[in-house]
Amino acid sequence: MVLKPEMATSLLKTSPLSVRTKLLHQTGLSLYNTSHGFYEEEVKKKLQQFPGGTVDLQKEDSGIGILTLNNPSKMNAFSGVMMLQLLEKVIELENWTEGKGLIVRGAKNNFCSGSDLNAVKALATPEDGMALCMFMQNTLTRFMRLPLISVALVQGWALGGGAEFTTACDFRLMTPESKIRFVHKEMGIIPSWGGTTRLVEIIGSRQALKVLSGALKLDSKNALNIGMVEEVLQSSDEAKSLEEAQEWLRQFIQGPPEVIRALKKSVSSGRELYLEEALQNERDLLGTVWGGPANLEAIAKKGKFNK
Repeated sequence: MVLKPEMATSLLKTSPLSVRTKLLHQTGLSLYNTSHGFYEEEVKKKLQQFPGGTVDLQKEDSGIGILTLNNPSKMNAFSGVMMLQLLEKVIELENWTEGKGLIVRGAKNNFCSGSDLNAVKALATPEDGMALCMFMQNTLTRFMRLPLISVALVQGWALGGGAEFTTACDFRLMTPESKIRFVHKEMGIIPSWGGTTRLVEIIGSRQALKVLSGALKLDSKNALNIGMVEEVLQSSDEAKSLEEAQEWLRQFIQGPPEVIRALKKSVSSGRELYLEEALQNERDLLGTVWGGPANLEAIAKKGKFNK
């Protein structure tokens, strides 16, 4: 039996989805709302008061996007306006149906040095800190759930919130001289953009404690040894390392966008949902590609058995 697209859509509508599953199915939903004391528009107004830098997005015909944190005079630290722009770019990427992969990088051979201290000093109360925490957790969780295979290209320094951002990507690559530092303890705080939770998932609780406490310094060699990064690139040159990252990412995105995106969604559900819910979500996602153009073309060519 071939499950037609309209049948798959009907199944999606009638499947008994949990709240967690619905969060994965739908874009634009936040972790936090007014019931948690989170008032997004108020936070946005505050962040708008701290200009500087940009978050730039380039979408290529190959299906690879390049997201660049561009505030080089401050080692690409996030200003308030950049935090708002990041959310805007995430929303744009959620709606990029031809997209398959994404590279996150910083301008001028540095990744990101976290939050701009001007904003940090002005948002000094616990209430301000928690509001910013919820805003960035919302944004980076939506980023993590993008149906794109993402890789952080770490050149130079990834500090504080910049280190946290790398953990929201599916993979991480480092140039030979680059470094990742979770410097939150030195600032008298803990990671608050979801970095601890994601770091534990990536390297385990024991290694995460070593990294977060500062006992283990993550240069490219140590990061590779503990599984924090996939590979150390050959070049430290800004342009050449980007070319290397693009070539590395291409191995994951061969094929039609609808198939790559369904794969990423399926992996996201396996990570975030209980077993039964993840299996049901996998079934529903299969219904969006089984009997579709790519599937029928592969069957016709017997592509399954071709190398």
